[in-house]
Amino acid sequence: MKEVSDSPGKTPVSATPSGAPPSSAAGMPALSSEALLAAVVENSDDAIIAKTLDSVVMSWNKGAERLFGWTADEMIGQSIRRLIPDERQAEEDAILLQILDGKRVSALHTVRLRKTGAPVRVSVTVSPVRDESGTIIGASKIARDVGALETARQQLAESEKRFKMLADNISQLAWIADKEGWKFWYNQRWFDYTGTTLDEMKGWGWEKVHHPDHVDRVVKRLKHSWDTGEIWEDTFPLRGRDGQFRWFLSRASPIRDEAGEIACWFGTNTDINDQRAQAESIETLLNEVNHRSKNMLTLIQSLARRSAPGNDEFLKRFVRRLDALAANQDLLVRRAWTSISLRELIAAQLSFALDIAESKLAYDGPEIEISARAAETLGMALHELATNALKYGALSNVKGHVRVSWDNSDGMFTIRWQEFGGPPVSEPARVGFGTSVICDIPRAALDAESELEFASMGASWHLTCASQSVVSGIV
Repeated sequence: MKEVSDSPGKTPVSATPSGAPPSSAAGMPALSSEALLAAVVENSDDAIIAKTLDSVVMSWNKGAERLFGWTADEMIGQSIRRLIPDERQAEEDAILLQILDGKRVSALHTVRLRKTGAPVRVSVTVSPVRDESGTIIGASKIARDVGALETARQQLAESEKRFKMLADNISQLAWIADKEGWKFWYNQRWFDYTGTTLDEMKGWGWEKVHHPDHVDRVVKRLKHSWDTGEIWEDTFPLRGRDGQFRWFLSRASPIRDEAGEIACWFGTNTDINDQRAQAESIETLLNEVNHRSKNMLTLIQSLARRSAPGNDEFLKRFVRRLDALAANQDLLVRRAWTSISLRELIAAQLSFALDIAESKLAYDGPEIEISARAAETLGMALHELATNALKYGALSNVKGHVRVSWDNSDGMFTIRWQEFGGPPVSEPARVGFGTSVICDIPRAALDAESELEFASMGASWHLTCASQSVVSGIV
């Protein structure tokens, strides 16, 4: 190989035609093209090496020294194979064959050795070098450290592998959409269930597997979330590969970038078909039980009338108590016997009194969901209080009125019934069943303090207990 430099340790370069004009730039001294090329090679961050066709190093720049640790004096005249691990020596044979064939080896990612023996991951490009007649006389090699890049690529590949493994094995159907709502990725569960392909589903293609009776509603609500950034949740049927529809609970949340802007949306569809069918069966059973229970209450009313003929007052109170039980049961069945709103319970239990008293009976307090057990206990107590108020208390004249209020704070639940402006009241001479319903049963059932007082301003009832005894969901 013809070289420009004859000085040991300097970087030789291929000869170029003589007489080339010197180059210059503002602030730079004029250099010949050969000197400029030599300067570029010598100062490159990449390792730039020239070698013969039998792998002997002919030039070795500063970048090669930094990358491999050997100086130019140590490498020039030595075989390039000293950089190659034993198990990769065949790579050099393959490279030389391509060079002899006039071909370029581009971006070969491999491993080479530093002077210390430590491996270094490099990207290697090798090109044939020709003399003035076009004959291949050697090769030029550029090597770049890609260890950090390879590590990052490996980490990315591992991360993608873990994500795919997770995404394809969760029980939900999953998808990703861009910030405008264009869906571009689905997990394998989606394709397994729907029997579709990505080409069919990308963008708005997913509408094809939605039930025609629901798709317009779903699209409208979904577009609202795309426009506002609000979390999306909906329930609707999706068609499977067998053509049958199953119900899914679907949710999507925006994924935001560091600036807080929406970058994409991640959504899931959870199969709730079986749970929905079970819930419908339970509701049917509860309605049947409720129907039979009310038939039983009707039978009890009939037996009471036959067992106590002529005792009209007793029968009225007894029937009203049965009606109160039925009202409670209706509410609880509608709420799957879980919890009900205290406000809704009061409205149901006092409906008969509200029809008579109208605005003279008012109630107010925070929205609270109470347990089924608490609903039964409080409902019967309130019904009994309203019955007494209509017969003897504040709702028995035109001037009286009643206020019901409740609160739930600091871990304690309180409810108060207060009568005003009614006829003078006095404590009854004996304690009857009504008093037990108002005071004794709540004390036992709710571990509560329950007091019924007969002050000059009117009768009042006050119940206090731990919130967990009444409020649903508190343990």
